[in-house]
Amino acid sequence: MTDIVMPQLGESVTEGTITRWFKAVGESVTEDEPLFEVSTDKVDTEVPAPCSGVVAEIRVPEGDTVDVGTVLAVVGDGAAAPAPAPEAPAPEAAPEPAPAPEPAAPAPVAEPQVAAPAPAPAPAPAPAPAPAPAPAAEAPVAGSGQLLSPLVRRLVEDNGLDPATIPGTGVGGRITRSDVLAAIDSKGSVPAAPAPAPAPVAPSAPASSNPPPAPPAPSTAPRPRPAVESLRPGSGDRVEPLNKIRQLTGEHMVMSKNTAPHVVTAVEVDYEAVERARRAYRDQFKAEEGFSLTYLPFISRAVVDALHEFPHMNASMGDGEVLLHSDVNLAIAVDLDFQGLLAPVVRNAQSKRLRAIARDIRDLADRARARNLGPDDLAGGTFTISNSGNFGTLMVTAVINQPQVAILSSDGISRKPVVVRDALGNETLGIHSVGVLTLSWDHRAFDGAYAAAFMDRVREILETRDWVAEL
Repeated sequence: MTDIVMPQLGESVTEGTITRWFKAVGESVTEDEPLFEVSTDKVDTEVPAPCSGVVAEIRVPEGDTVDVGTVLAVVGDGAAAPAPAPEAPAPEAAPEPAPAPEPAAPAPVAEPQVAAPAPAPAPAPAPAPAPAPAPAAEAPVAGSGQLLSPLVRRLVEDNGLDPATIPGTGVGGRITRSDVLAAIDSKGSVPAAPAPAPAPVAPSAPASSNPPPAPPAPSTAPRPRPAVESLRPGSGDRVEPLNKIRQLTGEHMVMSKNTAPHVVTAVEVDYEAVERARRAYRDQFKAEEGFSLTYLPFISRAVVDALHEFPHMNASMGDGEVLLHSDVNLAIAVDLDFQGLLAPVVRNAQSKRLRAIARDIRDLADRARARNLGPDDLAGGTFTISNSGNFGTLMVTAVINQPQVAILSSDGISRKPVVVRDALGNETLGIHSVGVLTLSWDHRAFDGAYAAAFMDRVREILETRDWVAEL
């Protein structure tokens, strides 16, 4: 038997949600054949079977979220195929009700039936729930008789919801995250909800005493979401829960700011040499590659070359140590239609020229937006570039992508008047393409002079290299 566990899909990923099983219990699977699909905050990917055999057991159903390393299923060898068959006796457990009316013990069975009409046999119903231990075994998982994933359970508890009141749209009627969010929205969108709560109390209150029941009702009404209510003064407002990528990105950014002493160094770059190459090869490049030639590949190429001269910039922080990486694995931040950020990695960028880097960046960005990245595409980055330039930004101070020691932001590039010197040192005014590059760096890894020298070198490469020859 082989245990199938939740894989580590990225360095910072700690859990995943099973979105689909491609095989059912009793079905055969071959090695490397897709076995299930898993969704994390970073990727949705199919996971292949690590071995051939027969699916003997599925322990985590579709829709459940579990930690990395959790056993999801068990696969046996071909000989073990009959093993799942014996599990068929599970239905035989159902026939037990038939043996229940055994003639051997008619008296005890008859007594509960006679006792049912009588008020005294209240204990008699107790034996009836006794068969319910089977569901009860699952009940503790949900805490309320229903199976809930850790993520769903957390949402239900945090918002003071009753799972019994939430209709499930998942497999087998399970409650999904979307079901809970819908319940939260519907609950939040009806400000008069507190009124119905007192309503049921009012009829019973006059019967005894109104003051005692009244306090409990209000106490439960404000409890579910006091903080959210304080953020929602108007009836037209709505609460939008953060998606998973946003939540984990936020946690990672807070951790980064609390971990690393961030410092910022910025330089203004004259991109006229880059612009001349872009103008000369724009149409040819698009015809050959199928996409436009932007400034980002030029910036990436210059950064890669400068990292070779400044190895402490291409590094990761450890506990009292710095790991200097031999390869440049360039992470490129990609926006997912304003729903979050991913930073897929251009591997071994030090061995690639401008065209190859441009192709890799385009491929990773397209697959990131289509949610087709694999776990390896997001792991192992050694330096990150964040590009906000297409929005015309002046200067963005990005948060370091831990455990890296620096992240570069490339900002808007526009035509501006600049001082131009000819070969004889004569100065004139010219109109060039100019923009700012901003480096956020970890002061534990190096000092300001090192960061300034690195940025000066990146600027020098961009301004003086013969980019036409490179293309």
